[in-house]
Amino acid sequence: MRLLLVRHGQTPTNVDFLLDTAVPGPGLTALGEQQAARLPAALADEDVEALYASTLVRTQLTAAPLAAARGLDVTVRDGIREISAGDLELLPGDSPLGERYMRTVFAWAAGDLELRMPGGESGTEAFARYDSVVAEAADSGAGTVAMISHGAAIRMWAAARADNVDVSFAAAHRLENTGVVILEGTPADGWKALTWAGATVTPAGEGGPTGRPLDETG
Repeated sequence: MRLLLVRHGQTPTNVDFLLDTAVPGPGLTALGEQQAARLPAALADEDVEALYASTLVRTQLTAAPLAAARGLDVTVRDGIREISAGDLELLPGDSPLGERYMRTVFAWAAGDLELRMPGGESGTEAFARYDSVVAEAADSGAGTVAMISHGAAIRMWAAARADNVDVSFAAAHRLENTGVVILEGTPADGWKALTWAGATVTPAGEGGPTGRPLDETG
């Protein structure tokens, strides 16, 4: 299966760089709406057969133009929502406490699954829900699936599940709004990342635009 993990369009709290993970969450900014409107063209070469979005409003708004362009229904699943910030909710992502969020996320990706987000979920719980939606999509028989999800969740999942993406790569490579990570594989056979935000991912995990580490949430 070809799996397209797409971060949603820009939100007001993205602009303010806040940890905003609660359901249903904010809508899109004017720029976010433009980003969503450009998504069908950006994915014009992808034969998307199934389209998923999380339970947060921003992913469903981002998915709507693609759904309309391809004549697809949007399957909404809680499992691909953003990682709950718990007690860190609405803190600045670059504050000392806010930075704990991404440190926890990448600790999960490195294997410390019992670690718990302060007031939130554990790595075991976060991976279980995300994996379940990916498995559902794989069982659907669709050749190419797009999932409109969230920055931290996508980077966590790709770092742990793609054979050629490690934690240091995912931590150092931001995923901008409507940025896409493309993978191929199956839950049984494993996954390989093909591109990250348009740049080819090599077996060594090189390539792609480098941004500030530990700084992308929502």
